[in-house]
Amino acid sequence: MRASPDQLGTQLQRQLAPVYLVSGDEPLQLQECCDLIRREARAQGCTDREVIDAGGSGFDWQELLHSASSMSLFAERKLVELRLPSGKPGAEGSKALCEYLDIASGDDVLLIVAGKIDKQSTNSKWFKALDKAGVVIQVWPVDARSLPRWVRQRVAAAGMSIDDEALQLLCDRVEGNLLAASQEVEKLKLLATDSQITARAVLDSVSDNARYSVFELADKALQGDAPGSLHMLHGLRGEGTEPTVVLWSLTREIRTLHEVQLDCPNGQGVMQALNARRVWKNRISLMQAALARHNPQSMAQLLEQATKVDGSIKGYAGGRPWDNLEDLVIGLCRI
Repeated sequence: MRASPDQLGTQLQRQLAPVYLVSGDEPLQLQECCDLIRREARAQGCTDREVIDAGGSGFDWQELLHSASSMSLFAERKLVELRLPSGKPGAEGSKALCEYLDIASGDDVLLIVAGKIDKQSTNSKWFKALDKAGVVIQVWPVDARSLPRWVRQRVAAAGMSIDDEALQLLCDRVEGNLLAASQEVEKLKLLATDSQITARAVLDSVSDNARYSVFELADKALQGDAPGSLHMLHGLRGEGTEPTVVLWSLTREIRTLHEVQLDCPNGQGVMQALNARRVWKNRISLMQAALARHNPQSMAQLLEQATKVDGSIKGYAGGRPWDNLEDLVIGLCRI
């Protein structure tokens, strides 16, 4: 049977299946699903755990079949954990998995931890056999639209609540990285003075990570403070901040400014356009200062510069990333 990560806890409470296949390329959800299964298996008497790594080129699938036919010396039941990073067992592995299901004791639990399984493989004999015998959980990345809901649920599970501004900032900061999001929530839980997470709390948490903040750099650049911005940029570089993070922070502001300019060609309705993009009230003056210095053409040029920085970071465009970032910062600060 199929189950989503959200449904796994309920399924485990109802019954511990003899086989679980957990697959995907989102590490946090994959790890948490496997941990749930391991805890429940241990609680139900699988105190012996055997790990089999099928990722090596010389792996012998007879090892899995031997595990199925051998009795545990330490427990009446055992958890057999098969790691299949590729998500493809091949012809020999497919045959071995089907044979395992035929000969394995119903007392043991098989947990297969696999990489992403493509659509073609879901129609294979081995996948269908596992689906019929146990539970299949396919883990998918959380997209940008679903991330706020995921983070809010995470915060609620930690016994806290989060306001909309803080939620937006946190989602922007982690950029879809669920492990980073989970770590930030845990950190905020430790730092919070009450159960409500505010935007200020998120910013304070970010500030604890480094002396120089990418958010403060963006604010100084919006103000037009070129010396201060470059000083912060050099500080971020010295602290080992990845240029990708700095670029994200600057591009986010530039893109918002450009969209507002396109929406308000004559400068009319700027406040409404900023509010529509959920710009915080205490940052509106910064955005207005940048809008006063730039026109749609100069902002479009900055977006092109940002693309050049991205290309230099990824290795397909000229120049050094940090040098290109300096040019971008100076361009945004222009008077």
